[in-house]
Parts: sequence; structure tokens; C-alpha cells
Amino acid sequence: MNLNQITVPSLNVEKSIGFYKALGLKLIVEALPKYARFESPNGSATFSIHLIEQLPKGTGVSIYFEDENLDELVAQLQEKGIAFESLPEDQPWLWREASLNDPDGNHIILYFAGDNRRNPPWRIKE
Repeated sequence: MNLNQITVPSLNVEKSIGFYKALGLKLIVEALPKYARFESPNGSATFSIHLIEQLPKGTGVSIYFEDENLDELVAQLQEKGIAFESLPEDQPWLWREASLNDPDGNHIILYFAGDNRRNPPWRIKE
């Protein structure tokens, strides 16, 4: 099994397209006003947005995008006017993370974990 696709809800798909393009995702399907799909610049995963009438209540989803040059990426996004909730910071779980929200309030974490993403020191040994 392989994780291929993640879809998030949006009240305004067209507005969200601009946000995710600014993050660096490549738009591959534009079916306005209801749907859009992107490819990640690295790897084979896809990411999509679909139109809904009302956003879910509660904490919603968190989407993680990894980039080896996290601090540089965050600086570039800030220059484009993208606001962050938190700037890159080393976390106790050995990831460096920055966080922000998309136009619909979906929580985005930009991070770099390297080998610790799949193989942290506390990983269960088989």
C-alpha cells in the first residue's frame, strides 16, 4: 500500500489554488469551481481541494509538506506575503517545523525531518 492522494475541503477552490501554487505545488487539474489537483514538486503524491458548502467543525486536518531547505522556503513564502503561525523551530521529536493555515483554515505544517521522519531513534524494532 502507498499513500497517494490527500483531499482537503474548501469554500473557495479558486482562492485556494493560488495559495497552494505559492507553496510550490504544481496544478495538474483545474475543474472550477468544484475541484483542483496538484502534484508535489518531489515524489509522486498528489494533493487536491474540493468545494464544500460548510467547513467541518473542530480541529480539522493537518497537512505536512517536507522540504530540505525549510528556512529558505519559509523566507521565500514570507516575501510572497504568506503569514505563518510559527516560524521554523526544532521540535523534541527531531523535526524542524513551521506552521500556517490555508485560506480555509486547514492547518499546514512545513517541515524537515530527514531520516527521522521514518526512522526516529524510538522507532519500534521488528
